[in-house]
Amino acid sequence: MTDSSLPKIFCIYTVLLAFLGLSLQADVRIPGFFNDHMVLQRDMPVPIWGWADPGETVKVSFSGKSYSATADKEGKWTLKLSPLKATMEGQNLVIGAHTIKDVLVGEVWLCSGQSNMQWAMNKAMNPKEEMAAANYPLIRHVAIKNTSAYLPKSDVEGAWTICSPQSVGKFSGVAYFFGRKLHKELNIPIGLINASWGGTGIDPWISPYGYGLVAPEVEDCRSVVYSGLPITAEGKKAWEKYLRQMKEWLPGAQKKVEAGELPINRPARPNKLNESHHGHTKIFNAMINPLIPYAMRGAIWYQGESNGGEGMSYFHKLRALIGGWRHFWGQGDFPFYLVQLANVNKYNPKPEGGDGYAKIREAQRKCLELKNTGMAVITDIGETKNIHPKNKQDVGLRLAYWALAKDYGYKDLVYSGPLYDNVEVKGKTLVVHFQHTGSGLVIGKKEGLSPITEIKGPLKGFAMCGADKKWYWADAVITNDGKSVVLSSPEVPAPTAARYAYRWNPLNANLYNKEGLPASAFRTDKGGR
Repeated sequence: MTDSSLPKIFCIYTVLLAFLGLSLQADVRIPGFFNDHMVLQRDMPVPIWGWADPGETVKVSFSGKSYSATADKEGKWTLKLSPLKATMEGQNLVIGAHTIKDVLVGEVWLCSGQSNMQWAMNKAMNPKEEMAAANYPLIRHVAIKNTSAYLPKSDVEGAWTICSPQSVGKFSGVAYFFGRKLHKELNIPIGLINASWGGTGIDPWISPYGYGLVAPEVEDCRSVVYSGLPITAEGKKAWEKYLRQMKEWLPGAQKKVEAGELPINRPARPNKLNESHHGHTKIFNAMINPLIPYAMRGAIWYQGESNGGEGMSYFHKLRALIGGWRHFWGQGDFPFYLVQLANVNKYNPKPEGGDGYAKIREAQRKCLELKNTGMAVITDIGETKNIHPKNKQDVGLRLAYWALAKDYGYKDLVYSGPLYDNVEVKGKTLVVHFQHTGSGLVIGKKEGLSPITEIKGPLKGFAMCGADKKWYWADAVITNDGKSVVLSSPEVPAPTAARYAYRWNPLNANLYNKEGLPASAFRTDKGGR
């Protein structure tokens, strides 16, 4: 061998090593929603994960820094990128042999629920004008594939899309208008993870752990999950018993078949879950669990129509949903902002109300007792004959107000409409006190996408009763300080309780604050309808 041949051999050796390294890294697998145009969360450690051969070292690079992780015995590997600042230009995220292009850093929100969250932007109000103006390349949207599973899955599909007039029509309308407001105010990239499915109740979105958090209140749901799946001690015991019974049953069944007879009395499976995607935990398992622990700021939630006949049980299910998601994400009590159900259906003229969505709205309002939660009230923008109101603009905007005020430092922003605080009995009147009165309570009228207009009375939507619990419409007057409402009725000389907009369609309820946000429905009595 001559000295002159050494450089050639060294080059071949280097290329061979590079090829071998590339071949090894080519076996690295990443989640199905890790793809071009994705958005990473700023200002916090960013988990990156995937799968490889057990013991394999995986290399990752982003924003000028390199990282590595070793796959465990199951082949799972995880690492965290150092906290990142928001970027206005995309960069490459390299994971093994995978190069994910045009990756931005900004604010990421999970947008979940049923059809009103899934509802496409091209079905919102003024779709042509809205789509034509949607030139926001720093807003990105990923629709997570609708799928369900009995047991937790580790992966799910979804493709990130750049917001443009051509693409935005398929975005979630609520998510888009929420994200657009944040983007305009913060001037940074916004990532919207749309994990929603029309027609679904809250039950399949709740994790098994979440059901365990509220076992006494929703024991029927907890027992279905804990006894029906082999993921708990209780479930394993039930399945082991079932398998023993099957072993005992099979010999006799075999003899029946050999004799040309039908085997009967087969042991019942312990799994009582609905076989469709509506079964408890099934959507969490397949659409939410695979997203964990993707770094995000928080979640917005628009769901409840499919649970519309429930009352406080829905509040406990919200506790289970939020508590379970927060537990598994490991980001503490991240923000969770929900939408109170819109007005819909025929108007009920009876003063006591209590029909349709009355109780579930009450459960949604009670959710505000949970840490770091918020609620957008939209009982003024629904449609009597349409469960899918087209005004998604105000829904997204009102959710964004909560985020801007609570998460992004807009301390002077009035982010909520009036919320019931307490009631005083003063002679023949009730004085109802509110929080979030802003610059003062007003009587308002809302039409389309326009801001409310203040109108002269009457203030509508209030009812009151005495000890006999017979309800009557109340005369309502806003106090001079703009923070309370005084109720009276000649039919109720000794009032005890009040209700406001407590009905399926509070069509005439018209209490707002001057900032144009509507008051939430409430009742001060706790029993009965």
